[in-house]
Amino acid sequence: MARVDAGQQDTEDGGLRPAIEVSDLWAGYNGQAALEGVTLAIEEGCLAGLVGPNGSGKSTLLRVILGLHRPWRGEVRLFGQKVDRARRLLGYMPQVELVDWAFPVSVFDVVMMGRYGRLGLLRSPIRRDREAVWRCLEQVGMTDLARRQIGELSAGQQRRVLFARTMAQEPRILLLDEPFTGLDATAQHDLLNLFNDVRAAGKTLLVATHDLSCVATAFDHAACLNRKIIAFGEPRTIFTEQVLNATFQTHLLLVNVEGKTYVSYQ
Repeated sequence: MARVDAGQQDTEDGGLRPAIEVSDLWAGYNGQAALEGVTLAIEEGCLAGLVGPNGSGKSTLLRVILGLHRPWRGEVRLFGQKVDRARRLLGYMPQVELVDWAFPVSVFDVVMMGRYGRLGLLRSPIRRDREAVWRCLEQVGMTDLARRQIGELSAGQQRRVLFARTMAQEPRILLLDEPFTGLDATAQHDLLNLFNDVRAAGKTLLVATHDLSCVATAFDHAACLNRKIIAFGEPRTIFTEQVLNATFQTHLLLVNVEGKTYVSYQ
């Protein structure tokens, strides 16, 4: 279950209030459905995984939550508010493949981009914004590389910079699209530690990922998605061979070794 931290608010029945509520959501492109009747609720202060194969609707769901794609039917609420009124509560970390790492900007400049939504069109960064950027760089251990060009970063450093940019938006909800792709075990572990720090501060994280083992061992909740919600709940409960086979439409085998869960494709 999600942990209760200072600042989190309970509902009348004693549970944590949802940070994200998705209700009977239908969406797609050119008449082809990408999401069909998706309903789920992510508790405040939760680290939740959104798992499914390519084309399962994960990125579409994130885009709808962000207000970048209009659904055919249904709605999304953030802390009980419609998306268009609560968009500033959101921070977004895109897939690393969507970033032009050859663009000639520094690490500091990239993180400052996270402040632009708060600056407005006519205001330049001021001391408060620069201080916020340095805090975020310190949080991800990148202050020493602040002036480095982004094209010189390793894969793990790229993820930390993108995460710092997301945190610079001062969000209460973080949406992260495939942050573990291409990372080795050490870089994954470092990124997970950052997620845990943010969760401990009361933030809510929804992470779209293919990494079932990571979700199984470190996340509070998971939603198995293949256009529809196949299952939602604690990973240790819903990550069964039956559910995962239905989600990925292939045969998967779960293996537990020394308390860690591994997934084998057969």
